[in-house]
Amino acid sequence: MSQLQAFVELPIVSPEPHRRLPSWLRREIPRSNANNFTANLLQELRLETVCDNARCPNRMECYSQKTATFMILGDVCTRPCGFCAVARGRPDRLEDDEPARVAEAAHRLGLKHVVITSVTRDDLSDSGAEHFYQCVVAVRERTGASVEVLTPDFLNDYAALDRVVESAPEVFNHNTETVPRLYRPVRGPKSDYRWTLELLRHVKRKSPQIKTKSGLMLGLGETREEIFEVLSDLLDCGCDFLTLGQYLQPSPKHLPVVAYITPDEFDELGELAEQMGFNKVASGPFVRSSYHARDMAEAF
Repeated sequence: MSQLQAFVELPIVSPEPHRRLPSWLRREIPRSNANNFTANLLQELRLETVCDNARCPNRMECYSQKTATFMILGDVCTRPCGFCAVARGRPDRLEDDEPARVAEAAHRLGLKHVVITSVTRDDLSDSGAEHFYQCVVAVRERTGASVEVLTPDFLNDYAALDRVVESAPEVFNHNTETVPRLYRPVRGPKSDYRWTLELLRHVKRKSPQIKTKSGLMLGLGETREEIFEVLSDLLDCGCDFLTLGQYLQPSPKHLPVVAYITPDEFDELGELAEQMGFNKVASGPFVRSSYHARDMAEAF
């Protein structure tokens, strides 16, 4: 029996929900004037971040290092995902000057690697693909930085997907989020695991030089066998980078945590994922899609 096979057969840690966070999920709040600088700049330029809207546990750390993940296309999402803290409902119209404002913020923060994500905009004919394109181009022209996009699924629309690919981001990230069995409760009825894989495969097929990336939240009730089946599928699509992090319930209205994965287990999962063939893996309780994204992108 291989090391991977033996590990897959081990039981999931902590099968019952915890009433209190385990010790490894408690952290000190960084104190830095840079935190205020980042927050004030974002307010001045009227920009949204996934750090704020998704209640990311790394927000203070990232802001104190003068970095943030920009969230474009507004702050209201059209998808009712069971895990996400971003507001849902009817979004406002697009702001034509948002690409320029994102570029200005990236310039004033001194970013060398800029991560741009968005809410899902099923109400738009192209799901916001042209706006993504304009943001990537504006950032590159203003800063010369590398760019990473973290996109929604564009409603299975190849033309919309191709428009974002045409902006030539250095990294194209689309999260798997969870295993196929949990897709409907976690990601909602419009999400399709097969399209997630096809999206990543298509990006690599169309522009092999772009690094593709995906991530999973753990602790939603998935089994180890299911995790490694997803990792195998991602590798078959040519996925280069992988993130594995702990799901944390944003509010009582969201899906509950089924298991808290220990740091040691995250380390072992990460090591095994690298052995499977991913070029770079970030695995840990606080890892999120864009956490330390520059380090991962610059590794290759």
